[in-house]
Amino acid sequence: MITAATSGRMRRLLAAGVGAVALAMALTACAGAGTPGSTTGGDNGAAKNYKITFLPKNLGNPYFDTSDKGGQKAIESFNGTYSQVGPTTATADAQVSYINTLTQQGVGAIVLSANDPKALCSSLNQAKQAGVKIVTFDSDTDASCRDVFVSQASAEGIAKAQVDLITKEIGDSGDIAILSASANATNQNAWIELMKKDLSANHPNVKLVGVVYGNDDDQTSFDKTAALLQTYPNLKGIVSPTTVGIAAAARYLSTSQYKGKVALTGLGTPNQMRSFVKDGTVTSFALWNPGDLGYLAAFTAKALIDGTITGKQGDTFKAGDLGEFTVGADSTVLLGDPFVFDASNIDKFNF
Repeated sequence: MITAATSGRMRRLLAAGVGAVALAMALTACAGAGTPGSTTGGDNGAAKNYKITFLPKNLGNPYFDTSDKGGQKAIESFNGTYSQVGPTTATADAQVSYINTLTQQGVGAIVLSANDPKALCSSLNQAKQAGVKIVTFDSDTDASCRDVFVSQASAEGIAKAQVDLITKEIGDSGDIAILSASANATNQNAWIELMKKDLSANHPNVKLVGVVYGNDDDQTSFDKTAALLQTYPNLKGIVSPTTVGIAAAARYLSTSQYKGKVALTGLGTPNQMRSFVKDGTVTSFALWNPGDLGYLAAFTAKALIDGTITGKQGDTFKAGDLGEFTVGADSTVLLGDPFVFDASNIDKFNF
């Protein structure tokens, strides 16, 4: 098995100017059970190449540590061989050499979070031509460069989760505002429009009084939070669909007169929000569970290796404890609704 330590050794070799051939040899030496291209188990007695390697954007990232640990759990459940390799910096160039080496080694599948939608395509297409299954998760490539993308949540699901949380916390009545990222952020704007539709259709007593933008800058988001509370003295809640914004807003509220009086929710990470949940500033917030995302990505790789799915819309497969999934448009598999973090579960996560 390739460990973080052995990956670190490989990175130093690269830094020293050792080429791809040396990297391939190092990976081979550290790959653990099985040899390149070997078969490592299978269903119904048929041997399959279940050597599945996770390639995150970068190593040492708690988010990917959690997602890849979920992948390892899944792979070990079907007696496959789990490995993780990756660069220390989140660049596409740094990922290319790993893709090439894994292709040379004949792994069964590469599961990666792409640092660029197009820059990896040449290497990924060579891997596909060599019979390696390509699963992207968290961050996709161009659809033609992979077999399946495992998406963390739909725009509709992300919007609904935030509306459900804020309306519950304010008793489904009163003024709320949104503290977003930048005014031209495509994903946040899509979520905001969907939130507006949900509020209009299902929460007639909740009024969205304003949308402001912190530009995903901590201080700007902090200042915008203060300005919202001064502009709208009857404000009962704030939704911030950005991890920078929600953390900055929580920091402001936690030391202000509004702590415990103005609800705050949105999209955040447990490590950013833990102290604010524990001191009562924030009751709950949402994000997807990266462990489940990695777990699903691993089972998606298995289904491709087995031939259960090809990436065609309508294909179905079973993903262990998560149940059955269906491949959707653009060869995308959707994990599901965002995960809600609160005081009861936040200490179980570290990212």
